[in-house]
Amino acid sequence: MTQRQTALIVGASRGLGLALVKEFLERDWSVIATQRTPSQELDKLTERFSGTLRIETVDIAYAGEVRLLRDRLDGQQLDLLFINAGIARSIEATPATIDEVDFLSMMLVNSLSPVRAAEILRDLVPRGNVIAIMTSELGSITNAEDGWQCYSASKAALNMLMKKFASRYAEDAYALLLIAPGWVRTEMGGNEATLSIEESIPLVVDTIKANLGLPGLRYLDRFNRIIPW
Repeated sequence: MTQRQTALIVGASRGLGLALVKEFLERDWSVIATQRTPSQELDKLTERFSGTLRIETVDIAYAGEVRLLRDRLDGQQLDLLFINAGIARSIEATPATIDEVDFLSMMLVNSLSPVRAAEILRDLVPRGNVIAIMTSELGSITNAEDGWQCYSASKAALNMLMKKFASRYAEDAYALLLIAPGWVRTEMGGNEATLSIEESIPLVVDTIKANLGLPGLRYLDRFNRIIPW
């Protein structure tokens, strides 16, 4: 009998993270899913996928909570660590008009916290396996246009921190993925977004599977196409 692959999906209580959990479970993976606060949706999945879904609670904005999660998972080996974290504040504001608290909150949650979590949890991921973070096409400096200026800056900063992570841990030969799911109709994406969750997340999972065992850092869209930095 083939052993199930195991994914830790951080930030899975709703939206894209919850959809990722469901998609991997339906593809016969074991999943450890984290929530910041109790999630009825995750609880319902445990009823359907008894024995293959484990729920942990952590707020990755607090490094101490991530370290406690690492301790609770001691001895666990992961085929995939996927970090899904993001907030959008003052999306129409410019650097001259944004509330500084909103900007700093986005930099903490969207930029620092995901890569910090990857660094704290990385020793649960054997050499050559996958560490992935949800990013956005808006993080591309090459393709930058007007709109969502400060949110875009937080995603560009995420991409840069992941580049530095890749350089620091190059000898571990991880497949390091920054994945942009597209503009998806979620609480953050809004009702005007062009994609449903069902149109995005299965392709995100396909992209992850296509990169299993392929070392190096890649900034990809949901179709496994390279996005320019």
